[in-house]
Amino acid sequence: MDAEMPIHPRSTHLPFRSLRRQRGVALVMALIFLLLITMLAISASQRSLLQQRMAGSLRSAQQARMSAETALRGAEYKIWSIASHAGVRLHCQEGGISADDGCIIYRALSAPYGARGVVTTFQKASGWVENVGKSYAGPMLAGYMDTNGEPTAVLARNPVYLIEDLGSERPPGVGSLHESGNTGPNNRGADEVDVHVYRITARGAGGNPVSVSVVQSTFSAPASP
Repeated sequence: MDAEMPIHPRSTHLPFRSLRRQRGVALVMALIFLLLITMLAISASQRSLLQQRMAGSLRSAQQARMSAETALRGAEYKIWSIASHAGVRLHCQEGGISADDGCIIYRALSAPYGARGVVTTFQKASGWVENVGKSYAGPMLAGYMDTNGEPTAVLARNPVYLIEDLGSERPPGVGSLHESGNTGPNNRGADEVDVHVYRITARGAGGNPVSVSVVQSTFSAPASP
């Protein structure tokens, strides 16, 4: 009877250098994946930050437009309310802007309407214009730079408007013709009505002072004698 030979399991041992090489490759791959994940995270955060900035800029631009529109309507109401009171006139100056009503009499060849005049600058400048026009603080005169705990509604500056008295309203081509009778400008009676045309320019800033909006309208109202 044949005797069975004992079977001894043979263990395979990898050389030390081979193990070290495999561990080095795994470490490099892990570092590469970590770098990729970091780059993706940074890219996502940058996109999120860009979206926040775009939303903030849009909000500030909307605030600037609403601010300018508010000042424009406020100036129109001021003109109409003054016209409804007999003997009260809008204070408009020759060659300068009145401090009380922010009004100037239109003279195309005067200094304020030159290339660097205050009126031209106020109407055409892209940024904010300092110390020109009449500041509008709202019907309650509270302003818009402090909204009592509502930071998203705060404006960087109160809106400002400028009124130009363009003169008596006349149809094109009539020259010196005007309304006659009791309501004409030549009659100094109680029924006299002299309608003037006013051009209003308003500037508003948003929550960011860089966001500036400029709006303009033409408004006609009776001018008291």
